[in-house]
Parts: sequence; structure tokens; C-alpha cells
Amino acid sequence: MLRRAVFVVSILIFGAGFAMADDAQFLAAAQANDVITISRLIETGQAVDVRDGNGRTALLVATHADAVEAAAALIAAGADVNAKDGMQDTPYLYAGAEGRTDILKLTLANGANLKDTNRFGGTALIPAAEKGHPENVRLLLAAGVDVDHVNRLGWTALLEAVILTDGGPVHQEIVRDLIAGGADVNLADGQGVSPLAHAKERGFAEIATLLEAAGAK
Repeated sequence: MLRRAVFVVSILIFGAGFAMADDAQFLAAAQANDVITISRLIETGQAVDVRDGNGRTALLVATHADAVEAAAALIAAGADVNAKDGMQDTPYLYAGAEGRTDILKLTLANGANLKDTNRFGGTALIPAAEKGHPENVRLLLAAGVDVDHVNRLGWTALLEAVILTDGGPVHQEIVRDLIAGGADVNLADGQGVSPLAHAKERGFAEIATLLEAAGAK
């Protein structure tokens, strides 16, 4: 009886070891854009939303690596595009913020939560605007993300496109897109300073002109 119990426990431990090894291999495959390994492991019962030490799912790992084919395979297998890691990032939020445009398109087509927010209380649109990803800005606006959402810093996407940038051509394009998307050009920050006032203070003449043409005061 005792021998049988030891045998059963050994099998369980041995099996758990293999499962952990498969998880590590699966996460590595996601990062390496290795669709063949991803598909093989899924066929053998691999959990799709397994997480690494930072709480990132395989899909979020693939998103960090901009591994588009891996991301597509994981989403097709049911990976959660809204699963948060320890920093409150999701595949959708990270793709939007960091210019992973192809993966952003996949998440938008597969249940992305447009109201979800990052650790700063901002939607995907706000960092996309600040970090200079105009295509992502247009995709998110077209999807219906709230253009005037205010994060915990008291800033909208339009405010961040002015306050945290160099005011160059890319951000001029983004400001133009945000205005076209219905942004309130007079929505001030937490201290009552308007986008136009911020633009003028920084010497962003082109952005100031765009704002004034849209009715900014």
C-alpha cells in the first residue's frame, strides 16, 4: 500500500515537472514567434493563458516581442486579450501603447475591452498619442475609445500629445487626428491649463494653430 502511494505521488510530481517545463517552453515559443511549437503544445493540452513570473500571459509575452504570428495563433486558440499582468498591462493595452499595430488590430477584432485602463488610469489611446503612434491612434478612435478620457494625472490623449512630446510632425498629425476624432480642445488639465496654453508655453506653433482652428481658447 505504501509503495503504491509513493508511486502515485512520484507520478504526480513527475507530471507537474513536465507541465512546468511545457509552460516555460510555451512562453519561450511565444516570445520567439515559434508558431509550430505553440501549436504542438496546444494540441497536447497546454494552457493558453499560462503566465510568467511577471504575470504576463503567453499572448502578452508575444505582444512585447511584437511576435505577430504567435499572437495570432494564441488568439485563435482562445487567449485572453484583456488578461492583466502585474503592472496592469494587457495584450490590448500594451499593443496600443507601444505601437504593436498588427497585434492591436487582432485584439480589437477579438474582444478588446475599450474601457480598460493601465496603471495610470489611462485608456490605450492616451499612451498611443503620447508615444507617437498615429496609426494606433486612428485605429483606437475608429474602434470607439473615449477620446476625452482623463487619466489619474488629469490628462487626456490630446493633453499628453502636447505636454509630453516635442511637438514635431508626428505629434502634429496625432493632434490633427484627435481633433478630427472629436477631442474637446478646451478640456483643461487638473490645474485648469488648456491644451492651447500648454502648446503656446512650449513654443509648439503648429499645434497651437491646429487647436485654434478647432476653436481652442
